[in-house]
Amino acid sequence: MEIVMSKFGKLFVGLSLAGAALFALPSADASAQTQKQFTFSERANERLAKKLNIPIYFALPTSTWAKLSRESFPTSDILLDFKHPDALKSGSDAGLRLVVTSRSGMAQRLARSGIFETGDLLLTFRPEWGGAGAYPNVQMGISHAGLAYIRDGRLRNLDNPLNEEYLGRGMSADLTSEHYRTLNYLHVVRPRGLTDKERENIAAWSTRLNSSARQIYPSQIKFNDDYNAPKFKSGRPLEFVKRVGQIGLGQSPAGTLDLYCSEFAWAVLALRGCDPATTADQFKGSRMPSCIKPAMAPLGATGNNIPGRGRSSTVGLADGPLTIIDGLKLPNDQRRALLEAVFAENPAGLQKMSEGHRKVAEVMQPKFEQLKDYYLGVSGGTITQRLRARLIRAMFNRAVPENYSPTSYLLNTLLDPNNNKRTMDYVATIVIE
Repeated sequence: MEIVMSKFGKLFVGLSLAGAALFALPSADASAQTQKQFTFSERANERLAKKLNIPIYFALPTSTWAKLSRESFPTSDILLDFKHPDALKSGSDAGLRLVVTSRSGMAQRLARSGIFETGDLLLTFRPEWGGAGAYPNVQMGISHAGLAYIRDGRLRNLDNPLNEEYLGRGMSADLTSEHYRTLNYLHVVRPRGLTDKERENIAAWSTRLNSSARQIYPSQIKFNDDYNAPKFKSGRPLEFVKRVGQIGLGQSPAGTLDLYCSEFAWAVLALRGCDPATTADQFKGSRMPSCIKPAMAPLGATGNNIPGRGRSSTVGLADGPLTIIDGLKLPNDQRRALLEAVFAENPAGLQKMSEGHRKVAEVMQPKFEQLKDYYLGVSGGTITQRLRARLIRAMFNRAVPENYSPTSYLLNTLLDPNNNKRTMDYVATIVIE
């Protein structure tokens, strides 16, 4: 699901299923596993650049990358550091950390590798959206968010909708559902500082919710299609997180809770401090359980990370391409051209999107002009442009409630590593063939 901004700052979200295999892998069985490291190869980089064919603002600077627990990993998958060609030309470091894997046996291999962990976020990434217009560009190609956990030797997924389209036949939740079978790329983002106990709790909540999916969906939890109304309200108790806990505990609270994909993942992460086996009583009655704590602050429409990048600066829902382009080592004229390219119409590019997304993108394209002025103003604009950008920023932030879109988790990684609001790191991009 994606969130985009209308002329008045409203948010819209859609869902698509698309993807194409890009890489060919040798057979990857357990006997072929060796210790591997992420490596860079000029020859492989050229091939990857042609196959990915993404704009540089879909790549990520290494400041976003997580420090992995070790240097080598037991896997038969291919591990690569991809550097965007435009970054290499400009002396920048934007790229992606790639795990190229075959679809068969993927859940087992990814779990065994040690690269991925319980609590990681699985962001559906669609490279073909790159350069297709303002709507897909601002989304950075991300269309859905799920939550990963490891159980019984497999990397498993927890998603809303809690149905077979996302969880698979028999609610197996092992990346074999229609959604995961028909995509080819997943960005993986990790909450910072999770303890072993918190991961254990996340796995317990995920197991409870998935195992009871047929009973609770859609009668107790259903999919939210109103993305202008997130359940989070600044300064108010996280009642919706408590209700997710109550549902997971089988306490059957009254009514139905509707959540969109990234909101559901946000709620489960906020339960990481709650052990469902020992804190059930805290979810009874009117008090808020003391163990509930957000893993990431929701984002406003626009932030103040550009041009200053301080310890307390913020990034906004619309700031992805802006932040990446502003951080490149480019002359002003080249930077401006890239910023303008984010908003360029591309009818041929739109044909690569699903019909639903294409219709939204076509409707939204003319409504991004103010956001374009904001981009050009805050990143190297004249005094007049900067003043106008401030007004546009204020307008968007008044109109758009704080939110947690699928892209928001990746956006948080764009904050400086020592920023006190930085709570997420980019782990890798899974390339499925």
